[in-house]
Amino acid sequence: MISHFLKAAATAAALLPALAAAAPLSLEQAIDLAAQRSQAARAARAGALGAEQAARAAGQLPDPTFSVGVDNLPVTGPDRLRTTADSMTMKRWGISQEWVSADKRALRQASAQAQVGRDVVAEQVALADARLQASLAFLDAYYAGESIKLTTLTEHHVHEEAEAAKARLSSSTGTSPEVLQMTAALGVAQDESADVQQLQASALVALQRWVGIRPDGLTAPALPTTPAEQAYVAAHPAVVQAQREMEVARAEAAAVAANRRPNWTWQASYGQRTGFSDMVSIGVSIPLPVSPGERQDRESAAKLSLVDKAEASLEEATRMATAEYRALSGDAQRLAQRVERYRSAVVVPTQQRTQAALAGYRSNQVSLMTLFEARHAEVDTLRKLLNLQRDLAKVHAQLAFKPIAGGAR
Repeated sequence: MISHFLKAAATAAALLPALAAAAPLSLEQAIDLAAQRSQAARAARAGALGAEQAARAAGQLPDPTFSVGVDNLPVTGPDRLRTTADSMTMKRWGISQEWVSADKRALRQASAQAQVGRDVVAEQVALADARLQASLAFLDAYYAGESIKLTTLTEHHVHEEAEAAKARLSSSTGTSPEVLQMTAALGVAQDESADVQQLQASALVALQRWVGIRPDGLTAPALPTTPAEQAYVAAHPAVVQAQREMEVARAEAAAVAANRRPNWTWQASYGQRTGFSDMVSIGVSIPLPVSPGERQDRESAAKLSLVDKAEASLEEATRMATAEYRALSGDAQRLAQRVERYRSAVVVPTQQRTQAALAGYRSNQVSLMTLFEARHAEVDTLRKLLNLQRDLAKVHAQLAFKPIAGGAR
């Protein structure tokens, strides 16, 4: 049944790229596809399944041991190697069982379950990384596409201005340097477009690496609400992994500490003799910890040191995640302020300058070069605004997608 479910899930995952390619790809779709295609998550999931199977076996008693043999077999004299000649010779069948107390088995199973939790978190961390990397690649590709629109607009403007300069030259109202300058400006604009197209191509390759398709278009990204500091730190991959490592270390320390109480082994055997009564033997073997301070206690001390190490690592990871959140949150706040300030203080005046230059050019009050400079300045400011918006979106993506989805479950 599980195999049928896995096959159905694989088929659905294979069909998703084809469905996604039929329409512009959204950020949410890209994140879902990246999570489905993550091979790192698949590897971690397989490790978790293996650890779960091992955890089920950890709480079981060891297998009993069956023994068979011959006791007191003559090896010299006329009865040499005869099993029926001497009354002391006995054929023996026996079974022994090492007995592990229920408390010990519970501790061993708890240790194994802690390792399952660690492997499950590894899968969640891989999924979070896939979502984050896909979102960053999506944002790079989307904003590169928006930047191409602006450089294409610049090309269009410069082409119009170059044609106008040629017309003015043919009517003797323009000059050759003006035409040459417009021609050079057109070459610069085309090179800028080629540069941005190269950036977009690289971003699309990075996006395809995560989603498995090369989309025909990208929709405007809608980022989720960023978490609060406490939620971000609690679900940070490094913090959650450190918590699971600490749980594993504590469970292993408890299991090793229980080894100070040795396991007894029960034995029972049946002996068959020829011409004499059969015999039954019953016994128990008890290990004698002759020097627990040099063995069991040292093993426990070693595990307790690993607990201290895990606790320190958790504290360090918590501090790192807290500092990371505050840095990203500060960057997001400052970038948002810069975007608003740049839009009102730079973009709006340059747009008004372009409108004034266009009106002046139409009334022959300003030169073509003045109009070109105004248009070029407007596109430059819009491109810088777009870069600021991209940086702000990427910071929000890190705040939203770096933590493990659903928190530290």
